[in-house]
Amino acid sequence: MVVCGDDALAERLGTELRELYRAQVTIVVPSTRTAGEPAQGGGRIRAAALLSRVQAAMGRLAPSEDDSLAGQAPRVMEAAVLSEDALTEAGVARADALALVHDDETNIRAALAARRLNPRLRLVIRLFDRKLGQHLAQLLDQAAALAQPELVGEGLDTSTTILSDADTAAPALAATAVAGSGKVVQADGLLLRAVERAPRGRGRAPAAPGLCTLAILSSSNNDPSDTEGSDTSGQEEPVLLPDDREIAAAVGRGSVVLDTVTPSEPALPPRRLAARALPLGSLFSRRVRWSLAVLVVCVLGLALATWATTESNPWRAGYLTMLDLFAIDDPAIGEPTARQIIQLLTGFAGLLLLPVLMAAVLEAMGTFRTASALRRPPRGLSGHIVLLGLGKIGTRVLARLHELGVPVVCVEENPEARGIPLARRLRVPTVIGDVRDEGVLEAAKVSRSRAFLALTSLDTTNLEAALYARSVKPDLQVSLRLYDDAFATAVYRTLRAAHPLALTRSRSVTTLAAPAFAGAMMGRQVLGAIPVERRVLLFAALDVADHPHLAGRTVAASFRAGAWRVLAVDTTAPGARRTDPATVPEEDEPAAPEPGPVWRTDPGYVLRPTDRVVLAATRQGLAELLDTQSPQPAYASRR
Repeated sequence: MVVCGDDALAERLGTELRELYRAQVTIVVPSTRTAGEPAQGGGRIRAAALLSRVQAAMGRLAPSEDDSLAGQAPRVMEAAVLSEDALTEAGVARADALALVHDDETNIRAALAARRLNPRLRLVIRLFDRKLGQHLAQLLDQAAALAQPELVGEGLDTSTTILSDADTAAPALAATAVAGSGKVVQADGLLLRAVERAPRGRGRAPAAPGLCTLAILSSSNNDPSDTEGSDTSGQEEPVLLPDDREIAAAVGRGSVVLDTVTPSEPALPPRRLAARALPLGSLFSRRVRWSLAVLVVCVLGLALATWATTESNPWRAGYLTMLDLFAIDDPAIGEPTARQIIQLLTGFAGLLLLPVLMAAVLEAMGTFRTASALRRPPRGLSGHIVLLGLGKIGTRVLARLHELGVPVVCVEENPEARGIPLARRLRVPTVIGDVRDEGVLEAAKVSRSRAFLALTSLDTTNLEAALYARSVKPDLQVSLRLYDDAFATAVYRTLRAAHPLALTRSRSVTTLAAPAFAGAMMGRQVLGAIPVERRVLLFAALDVADHPHLAGRTVAASFRAGAWRVLAVDTTAPGARRTDPATVPEEDEPAAPEPGPVWRTDPGYVLRPTDRVVLAATRQGLAELLDTQSPQPAYASRR
């Protein structure tokens, strides 16, 4: 396995492959110095820090004498540029899989070069742009099929995998601030939706049990005094894929359940939407709208009074009112006193109408002029979430919170950050400034917010901002994005001890994302991942014939508590599945109903070698299903 990266995910992925899957790993990191140049500057310092961390991590994973990989120590290699020569030196031509976790441009270049070097190579690429990722995967798979025609079929399904650490971690980070948010995974024609259920309290009816329980939480999102668990938290860790006994014993603990499983509909072509006028609420402020409404009511009242005091018909009464309103020369000389009073009141209303109309025109012009500008937090805003950092992770979290209808105020130092266009398009209030400067968090109304999310790429900035936010509002709910899971746990426990009445959460993005990348590198069709506190539950599609733990067993007997659970079974013949290119109908053929996995399979159904299953698995469970020499059985590691 070859891993090329310039951040913490490369280190974590190398550790995951070596420690869990016992794979021979080569990690390629940026060079600490370029030929002829001194090692200086922020980029060189970060590269040196990453190199030292990777070397230390690989040193801790050196094989022992009784290890199956004895004599094959992990290799760490430096490369100033991820060129074809560097990939050749890293052994890509002989490798089984290559993970590219640099920036998007570097990953695309390296993927094209790697495909030329090794058409049979499994490529796992990190890309932030989903649409670009789809096109790139099709291009690389087509290149592999042309170079190796025998790859067409099932072997091509895992040839290129596009993943995003931001997509994997964003739901977990958003869920720390919003209780009850769910995660949707598309799995071989099914839409799997997992939701978090709070524990049953006194006087409260029990929540719907769901289709099955995926995990038992170590704490609820609403209890500050509870603890959170990870893979190394002992008794405090969440229980993934529990059995009936564990579910019955988990009194007072929240859970993650599989709520709905529905067939996914094919994506329809986008339709051209008719142009719609901007709503009044986006053009005029509330004061201007109310002023106009009051004046309209006054004019209608004056028109009715004119009709009542004169013998004219309603149309003439309205016409006379408009003449008086706009001060057109038609004085009521010789008219009754009531008519003269009404004319004076109408003229006064006309005087009031002029500044209101001018304000409306100026506001409308200002709205069109500032449509591309960032909104400022409005006065009186409260109950919102302050989101610090609009990088890759922050952008995905902002989109997730917007989908949930949660009010957000963003804080970002860089006006050219990746998430600024999204914030502008969604009209989300944004404060541009360094969070360490005095007054920046105050401008985001953090004292009246309900939660604070620190999602920058710098641990020190996140921690400093969280501590400052807590000094402004001691009971503020705080969630931090941190690099190392052990450090995240230590920060979480310290903040919880210092502020026992405030909710504190911390998450490591690399810990949440690495299992999905590692599973894809090992050749599994990883469909998605659901973070459960600091652990990750993976969803994968597997052929039963390749896994003796599944073949010949019933669906109920194949369930391994704490390791894997079959969710759906596709009994369609391999040649007739939707993933087989040969099954695509000709243009003149009628489209037959598409086969796919079926939920609600009989527990007594015996899995056949020709079947394909969609299952939920832990990291250890997926490693055991790969039939590699795992450090210990999945069920034992959980106990």
